[in-house]
Amino acid sequence: VQLVESGGGLVQPGGSLRLSCAASGFTFSRYNMNWYRQAPGKERNLVALISSDAGRTNLADSVKGRFTISRDNAKNTVYLQMNSLKPEDTAVYYCNVFVRGSAYWGQGTQVTVSS
Repeated sequence: VQLVESGGGLVQPGGSLRLSCAASGFTFSRYNMNWYRQAPGKERNLVALISSDAGRTNLADSVKGRFTISRDNAKNTVYLQMNSLKPEDTAVYYCNVFVRGSAYWGQGTQVTVSS
C-alpha cells in the first residue's frame, strides 16, 4: 500500500488549496478513505472521510462548510478541497486507509495559512 499526498503550500487566510492523495497497492474502490491533520505539538485528528463509493462523507465540525472531500476511483485518488482557509488550519495533512486491519499513511503534505 502506498499513499502519496500533494498540493500543500503556503496560502493567505481566506485562500484555497486542493490536496490530492494518489493510492496504489490495493483495490482503491473498495475502501473508505480518510484525511487527517496534525498541527505542531498537537495530536493527529480526523478531518474528513469518504466511503468507498463516495456515497457518504463526513467532515470535522471545524471544517464543515469550508472543506470538501471527494474521490475519483478511476484515478485511485482522493481529494480534499479546502476553501476559506484560516491560520488554525495550519498543519501537516495525511491521507489514510485501513486495509485488512492495518493503518497506512502517506508522508504528509504541509499546509501553512499565514499572511
